Amino acid sequence: MKHIIFSFCLLAAASAAYASSPKKSSVIPTSKVMTHDPVLAKQGDTYYLFATGQGISVMSSKDLQNWKFEKPVFEEAPQWAVETVKGYNGHTWAPDIIFHNGLYHLFYSCSAFGKNTSAIGHATNPTLDPSSPDFKWTDHGKVIQSVPNRDMWNAIDPNIIIDENGTPWMNFGSFWDGIKMVKLTPDMNGVAQPEEWYSLSRRQRTFNLDEENAGDGAVEAPFIMKHGDYYYLFVSFDYCCKGLKSDYKVMVGRSKTVTGPYLDKDGKAMNKGGGSLVIQGNKDYAGVGHNAAYHLDGKDYFISHAYSVAEEGAPKLIIREMTWTPDGWPVVNF
Repeated sequence: MKHIIFSFCLLAAASAAYASSPKKSSVIPTSKVMTHDPVLAKQGDTYYLFATGQGISVMSSKDLQNWKFEKPVFEEAPQWAVETVKGYNGHTWAPDIIFHNGLYHLFYSCSAFGKNTSAIGHATNPTLDPSSPDFKWTDHGKVIQSVPNRDMWNAIDPNIIIDENGTPWMNFGSFWDGIKMVKLTPDMNGVAQPEEWYSLSRRQRTFNLDEENAGDGAVEAPFIMKHGDYYYLFVSFDYCCKGLKSDYKVMVGRSKTVTGPYLDKDGKAMNKGGGSLVIQGNKDYAGVGHNAAYHLDGKDYFISHAYSVAEEGAPKLIIREMTWTPDGWPVVNF
């Protein structure tokens, strides 16, 4: 328990750093950045990192090596989320960012730890440059919500993928019955009608647990990347947020259609427990997970957080170049 508390204290300190530091432009090297659930976007010559934090943490960098804090996305917790999610107070989890149809779309998670009293929200901005006169986040409110004893899924950890037809899909989920996917409306403010839902990844769950219990099917944090002829689904197995006891690891499968089924290297479907290992903890990091993957500047990048052994389980930013085997599977050296 002390490692869980310590990890969350570190997160709180990291997300509050902007507000407490008088030097807003202080530069922090990647190896020193504390973060959870990071995602990236690039506009012009600047990279922007969004992560779990009070109001959603934001950092910027010109080189992926040196980072500075920007203002959080939300100065105050979205009122719809406070009213909808009991226990939510503005500490916002696991965002995703995507540029589509002239806008940056930010999706974010509002929840209470270990419960599926959760909702995913959506905000947009025409620019990520805070110095631009056009810079303004517009919140569009709730996209989906999960309700205990009604839903066997958890509405957190959103990731958006636009398929080859230009259709937006949201994949999401944590524990319970695993990772789900749903088609969104063209403006991505809600679920498209008629509704189309898919199960992408799940792990065996002890059958006699109450439905309101998160269970032991430890899979979460989906992220889909298109590479060549395939869509690749990355997920995190096992446990985050336990400091030195974290055993997070990233698994992958692929499919030629965005809705799956996603198969691992052995041909086992991820919605039947499959998944091939991409990366796991080592002597320097207790666990690594909640990743994103991007093609930027002619290279493929893997981004995640990992729990530093040297710093007693502090969650640190990990950015690595990602390569591919001759038969098309991702490789991350760690």
